[in-house]
Order: sequence, then C-alpha cells, then structure tokens
Amino acid sequence: MTDTSTNQHTTEQPAPPVPRSAVRARWSVALLFVIMGLAIGGWSARVPEVRDAVGVGNTGWGLANIATNAGELVSLVVVAVLISRINTRRLALAGAALILVNAPLLAASTTVVALVGGLAVWGFAANLLATPMNAQSVEVQKRYGRPILSTFHAGFSIGMLAGGLCGTGAAAIGMSPSAQMAVTSVLLGALLVGTHRWLPDTPRQETKDGEDRRRLRDRFTPQLLLLAVIAFLASFIEMAGAQWSALYATEVAGAAAVLAAATYTCLSLAATVARLFGDRLAGRFGRIRFVRLSALVATVGVALPVAYPHPAAVMAGFGLLGFGLACVTPTVLGFAGEQPGLTSGEGVSVVAMGQWPGALLAAPVIGLLAGALDLRSAFVVVAVMAIAVVALIGRVRATALPGESPVPPRP
Repeated sequence: MTDTSTNQHTTEQPAPPVPRSAVRARWSVALLFVIMGLAIGGWSARVPEVRDAVGVGNTGWGLANIATNAGELVSLVVVAVLISRINTRRLALAGAALILVNAPLLAASTTVVALVGGLAVWGFAANLLATPMNAQSVEVQKRYGRPILSTFHAGFSIGMLAGGLCGTGAAAIGMSPSAQMAVTSVLLGALLVGTHRWLPDTPRQETKDGEDRRRLRDRFTPQLLLLAVIAFLASFIEMAGAQWSALYATEVAGAAAVLAAATYTCLSLAATVARLFGDRLAGRFGRIRFVRLSALVATVGVALPVAYPHPAAVMAGFGLLGFGLACVTPTVLGFAGEQPGLTSGEGVSVVAMGQWPGALLAAPVIGLLAGALDLRSAFVVVAVMAIAVVALIGRVRATALPGESPVPPRP
C-alpha cells in the first residue's frame, strides 16, 4: 500500500517561530478543554448525593441520563448546520457559558423534572462547546506549524481529575454539590472573561452573490467518512476500556475492589501522560505513523488481559490501552480540520458525527456481548476494532505540518 500520509519532502522542515498571538490563542482554547473536564469531573464525584436528593434508583437514574444523549444529538445537528455560518468563537463561548450556568442548577436538582431538564441542557451545551473548540484547536495548530492537539485533550483529562478532587474535597467539608459547582463556575467564568478575546475564529464558508451555499451532504467526502469511521472505532475502544476496566479486573481476573479501582486509575493516568507527551512523538514520527503505532500499542493493551487474565496483566494491559488510544482521536480531528475545500469547523463536525455514537454504544454493546458470551470474549471484539484502526489509518491522506517529520513514500 502506498503511504500517502505526508507530502513528498524527505527532509524535516523547521517550524516557523510561534507568534505571541498564537500562544495566547493556545491558552484560551486550552481553558475551554479544562472547563469541559472540570464540569464532568466535579459532577461525577457528586452523582450519588444528587441521585439521593432526587430520590431515584439505579434504573431511574439510567433512564434520566438518556436526556443527556438527546441533548447531544440535537446539538450535534445544530452545530453541523451552524459551524460554517456562525463565528466559532461565539459558538464556543455560548457552549462554555451554558455549561457554567447549568452546572450548579443541575447539581441542585431535587425533582426528576429538574434533573432531566438539566441533563438535557448539559448534553446540548457539551457538544455546542466540543465541536467549535476542537475546530479552534486545529486553527491554533496551524499557527504553530507542528502537532499540539493532544495537549489540549490533556487539559481536558487534567480538568476531569481536578474536578473529581474538588468534588471529593467539597464533600469532605460538607459543601453541597450545587455550592461546589457554583464556586467552580464563578472561578472558571472569570478566567473565560479574561481570555475570551484571545480565542481564535475559524474560517467560514464564503459565497459570492448568487452562489449557492455548500450543502451539508457535500462535506461527507470519502476521506472525512474514513476519518469518521476511525473516530468511531477509537471512541468505542476508549469508552469500552474506561467503563469496563474495573469490572473486567473483578469479574475476569478475580481482583479485589482496590485493584479494580487501581486498574481504571492506571488507564486514566496513562492516557493523561500520553496526551502530555504525544505531540512530541507525533512530530518526530509523523502523525500517520504515530497513530498507527499508538493503535498497535492499544491492540497489545487489549490482547494482554484477554490472553492472560491475571490482575497484574489486566492492570498493565488497560494502562497500555489508555496510553495507546489517548492521542488517536485528537490527531484524527486534526486531519479532519485540514481537509481541502472545507473549513476546519466543517471537517471536525463530520468526524464528531462518527465519534459520538462510538462513545454512546460502547457500554451497552460490550454489556450485550458479555451477556451473550462472556466479558473476556467481548474484549476480543475490542481488540479487532483496534487492529482495524491500524489498517485504516494507512488510507488517510494528510500533508505534513512544517514542524512534523515527513515520511518518505514507499516504493
């Protein structure tokens, strides 16, 4: 197969100097990722208290969370339509502001109606922010001239960890969930007000007089459909690992509860470390080769606990899975935002349509497979999906960034 992952140059091109405006833009976009992560982490840590305040059981809580998926779906369509028409800075600010305002109100829920409404707003706001901020991160990467997308997602991971710690600390001192989320929202809101003018915009579709605006279906090019499939697979694998790692450790490997929790923690920490250092590796090896190697590491990570279901092997395997998959989706989003003939927002919106169902379907599909077969066999399917990412990434066409090592074409 011909490797068309980069341009035809075989010598590394030095990245141009980074202007101060690009540095500011990077920090402002990184704040958006932190806002998303802190909101999720802070909320997740206080879920048991909110559930008790509302007075629903596990089944009712699960059904109520369908509202989140409904909100995300509506937002996915709305953003796909608006992303080429409206300033992405405005979309991102609207999504971030809605998250910060909604978070304390959602945490204060005491009725099912309030809970469902808050979860629907959360789902809508989360995607209203996610797609524009990913498109903005691509624009910042273009200004830098080298891979930097994974560090944005590291900000999200660190935000989740910080949010969880804030929730734990607030609970320890007796602070209510709504008060905790309100304090967090005020602090993050102040930072957002101070940095919002640095947020970059992304190009919008320009039409001449009498010229028809590009239709939504015109965005679904073969390359973007391929990237959407890869994003679906990566998102499915990542969520399967995150949501089933602890259960795999207990049910398959017979690990104690502490080791099961440590397995999930190992996965999360490995993913964060990978995102902190992944950009350097992507620049050194080239992004296509980096994704291929990352997916191979993830494949080994899944195969290890399947082949050898010992607690130590399970912990190491899920750690490798987290490390390998952490930078795949950010890099794929970068490719989507660089597609010729489309704006970065249009490209990212298509890949987001593939990414979303992957995250949504991972938990129930693995659960159904585990019920029909067993959990160990279910993760064989996850390993096959990781191998599919290795195979498909070679079909992606991308041009090397100035600060990225090109890969010479194969003879």
